[in-house]
Amino acid sequence: MKISLNKIRYAHEHYGPEGLADGGVDELVKKIGSQLGEVEAVIDLNNRFESIIIAEVVSCVDHPNADRLHLCKIDDGGKAESVERDKDGLVQVVCGANNVRDGLMVAWLPPGSTVPESRAKDPFVLEVRELRGIKSNGMLASPRELTIGDNHDGILEVDVDVAPGTSFAEAYRTEGDVIIDIENKMFTHRPDCFGTMGVIREIAGIQGKPFKSPDWYKIDPDFPSPEAEELKLTVVNELPELVPRFAAVVISGVEIKPSSVWLQIYLSELGVRPINNVVDYTNYWMLETGQPLHAYDYDKLKSISSDDGASIVIRHPRSGERIELLNGKTVEPRAEAIMIATDKQLIGIGGIMGGGETEIDDNTKNIVLECATFDMYSIRKSSMAHGLFTDAVTRFNKGQSPLQNLSVLAKIVESMQSIGSKVASPLIDINQVKGRQWIHPPVTVTVEFVNNRLGLKLSAEEMKVLLENVEFQVESKDITTQKPPLQGETLQDAELEITAPFWRTDIEIREDVVEEIGRLYGFDKLPLELPQRSITPGRKDDLLELKAKIRARLARAGANEVLTYSFIHGKLLENVSQDPAHAFKLSNALSPDLQYYRLSLTPSLLDKVHMNVKAGYSEFALFELGKTHINTDSNLSEPTIPDEKNRLAFVYSSKTATNGATAAPYYTARKYLSDLMKSLGLVSDRLRLEPLRANMHDNIENLAAWFAPFERDRSALIFYDLDDPNNRSTLLGVIGEFTQLVHKTLKLPAYVAGFELDTAVIQAALMGEQPSEYRSLPRFPKVTQDITLKVAAELPYQELRDLVWEEFAKVQPDQTLPKLSPRGIYQAADDTEHKQITFRLEIASYDRTLTDQEVNKLLDEVTMAAKAKFNAERI
Repeated sequence: MKISLNKIRYAHEHYGPEGLADGGVDELVKKIGSQLGEVEAVIDLNNRFESIIIAEVVSCVDHPNADRLHLCKIDDGGKAESVERDKDGLVQVVCGANNVRDGLMVAWLPPGSTVPESRAKDPFVLEVRELRGIKSNGMLASPRELTIGDNHDGILEVDVDVAPGTSFAEAYRTEGDVIIDIENKMFTHRPDCFGTMGVIREIAGIQGKPFKSPDWYKIDPDFPSPEAEELKLTVVNELPELVPRFAAVVISGVEIKPSSVWLQIYLSELGVRPINNVVDYTNYWMLETGQPLHAYDYDKLKSISSDDGASIVIRHPRSGERIELLNGKTVEPRAEAIMIATDKQLIGIGGIMGGGETEIDDNTKNIVLECATFDMYSIRKSSMAHGLFTDAVTRFNKGQSPLQNLSVLAKIVESMQSIGSKVASPLIDINQVKGRQWIHPPVTVTVEFVNNRLGLKLSAEEMKVLLENVEFQVESKDITTQKPPLQGETLQDAELEITAPFWRTDIEIREDVVEEIGRLYGFDKLPLELPQRSITPGRKDDLLELKAKIRARLARAGANEVLTYSFIHGKLLENVSQDPAHAFKLSNALSPDLQYYRLSLTPSLLDKVHMNVKAGYSEFALFELGKTHINTDSNLSEPTIPDEKNRLAFVYSSKTATNGATAAPYYTARKYLSDLMKSLGLVSDRLRLEPLRANMHDNIENLAAWFAPFERDRSALIFYDLDDPNNRSTLLGVIGEFTQLVHKTLKLPAYVAGFELDTAVIQAALMGEQPSEYRSLPRFPKVTQDITLKVAAELPYQELRDLVWEEFAKVQPDQTLPKLSPRGIYQAADDTEHKQITFRLEIASYDRTLTDQEVNKLLDEVTMAAKAKFNAERI
């Protein structure tokens, strides 16, 4: 976003002679960079028109030695020094322009001047030179040579009333001008700052100075009535959701010609190429307000409309429609694009670019001026789809306020009237935001809320001033009395009701107000202190802690955790006798194999058994912790909120019974279950298994899906009796073997069983049952001792480990913290009847330092107990 320093200086003369830049350009750039947006470049234009003098062509005759050259005598008011003059004080210049004539005021570059057009490349300095035998002192400049346009057919015709000899820079107020280029990304959420007026308002705000928008910039301006013969125009908006406002008016008596020189200079400074007076005015008011405008040739529009007048229709494109745009590119618009059309054909892509058939040209006499608001997301998609990036797109895809349209349209109409054109139709304003005074409703925020987030101690009055400087409306009330402050009263604990001006589309929530106050005050002024917060650790999630314990215990028992998709194929539901009607079906499945939310976890694990058997694993255990989703609507007509459950599923698989295990896989699964329940701290006496008989609980839909894979006669429900006066019990899950249908369809080996538990129910059962495991560490050093016991080879490790731990607990001294861990299991090659198991004991006391001898005596007693029960021998 480029902005002229002179424009900033001259904004609101009540700021003083330097306007809003009284600290100089360097200070202003620093201020903008710290509080508004990063400054990408500072372009000094002070020497742009250096040495250029406005002169009058006193006489103009044909060159005696050339057909296309003219011999001119110019009056520079005697301004130029060291230049040859005639007896009347006039300077001789040879010029080849076809528009040079007597009495014309021109821009003269005397000898020694540098042509502005050449400054950026290879500077060309003028000198006195002969052209076809006649001396020429410098040159009369064209717009292109002055860098204010592309026109090189003739010289610039000065259009200000000044005396010959006046400096060109002085006449057009360009002295000392600097262009400040601010990064656009900083204004992504600020469409008002894509206009000069919006940027100047913010510059005033960050300098603590009040800004007042010009009187014409308001929601409901006075719009001029028709003053010429009416030219008929009809507008139809078929896309009110994408085009909330579309205003248009017809202007007649238009004469297409170059714009005033001041306008050409201003546009060129901001990087916009001057074209003609109509297009230049649309660009000028876009640059001023951030609101794009568009002009159509009325007569061309009428010629491709069906009625006796011109028509405009806002709609989507029809299949196969194409349009040639102003840049010569022909496109087939995307189906969702916002198109501008007549009732017969397309004439432009709304908010992006007009069509070539209704373009303004030198023969245009009547125009239609459009000022509209388009949906920012639609504009962005269409722009990207067709590779069209214009100044209008830059602004529309930021979300311009539809409440400013009439004021901008009224202002460009006023500009057209100033050059002799007339209003030739009533105003057409198709408005979906009628009656609105703001984009978002007022926001209420407390002074404390703002200060807590900024680390400041601003009062309500200070915040009010900061916001009112950029034209917010702020009402403050005492929080306790809900009354405005008395005159001169300062409220430290107040509530502010803040109404953003109609051009602000970004103030929606309290945090937006905090950001606005912080930026206007200056983020660089915020204290470099972290806010005080409690360092008390947050409470751990009980369910996550439970899952971690389950993972750790099952992993120690040799099971492998898997993570499968929450979605499964409908065929798998049928293979395990689950009803797909109770499962939520996905409308946008990741793949054809992932159609439904799963009803339980067990089918997902069973589906992985066969592939692991094929991979060569004859014995393994799998488990998964995850969620299931069940549609509990009895009618199944309308989807309901899913019944979401946290579950644990476990499956043990083996081709045959191994290691002397029983032939019923149910008992292997039960061994894993018992070990898990014991490790979690559930009281074993309260665990109760009840046979899962045929049709049991089938009337309850979510239980039927849960138990469906299990063989009724070889499975059991797992209950836990709660410790309460009513002797209630809760259902933890199901354990057992699987049906023959499951074995057949999923190709399971003979020895497979498992269980599925509700982890949330386990967590509830544990409440009040499990004491805290935390103990502080002793401050005295620990003693470490290893003990190796030689036992029979068939003795399970767990049985010996449990004995060692139980016996040591009997003899361990009071106020000690022990730890027992395995170190190794060894079997000699020449002794297959025995094995050696080594344990490591670590023990520390809370009140003294233990000795090796004390610990060794304790281990001796443990050894005696192991010898008595297992005939163990200490090595």
